[in-house]
Amino acid sequence: MAREIVLDTETTGIDPRSGHRVIEIACIEIEDLLPTGAYFHRYIDPERDIDPDAEKVHGISRATLMGRPKFHEPDICDAFLDFVAGAQLVAHNAVFDRGFVNHELERCGRQTLPEQRWRCTYELAKKRFPGMYNSLDALCKRFKISLAEREKHGALIDTRLLAMVYLELQGGKERGLDLGPQAATAARLAADIKAGGYAPRPRPLAPRSTPEERAAHSAFVDKVLKDKALWRTLGFSLEA
Repeated sequence: MAREIVLDTETTGIDPRSGHRVIEIACIEIEDLLPTGAYFHRYIDPERDIDPDAEKVHGISRATLMGRPKFHEPDICDAFLDFVAGAQLVAHNAVFDRGFVNHELERCGRQTLPEQRWRCTYELAKKRFPGMYNSLDALCKRFKISLAEREKHGALIDTRLLAMVYLELQGGKERGLDLGPQAATAARLAADIKAGGYAPRPRPLAPRSTPEERAAHSAFVDKVLKDKALWRTLGFSLEA
């Protein structure tokens, strides 16, 4: 199964080499282009002021971050690394997010996330739409993904939008022609992510009943419910 993490950050400025820091980070887990319902989202105390131009973009003030955990604390650094462990990372203009995330990890004395683990939706879009404007907003409009919920940029809402854009860039609604159990459309992905809900489980759980219990249940259905059994009406196997 292909496990990927769609990721976005908000920051105090544009250059981590100038001392700018991450103030918000959001991740959404997808498997085979379906949301699993798992996500990671944190606001972070950057221990410095926020550039006015950056604040105009995301609307996050220094005052709102006072008392939030700092990146080096386990609730941020360790929890983030646990969440993204082993997954491909997907970001729009990934060089920006990678630079900030790795800068924070370096400050914590942790191993950085190598370039080969990152996939850039901006680069994917440039190949598909050469010579066109390929910002996240432009791609949402091109793919008819609603921006109604977003008044300002924010890592969590942008990650939701990016997950929908990424699906479109990977084949989008054409995947709806696939009648297998993993088929999905952009609308379905949007609904699952917006609700914070769960898509079909990529790896179904093993049965918790024993073979003996399933045999007893099947015998009960045969004797009492017969052809009125809901399971058989819907076409499900009693042995599942």
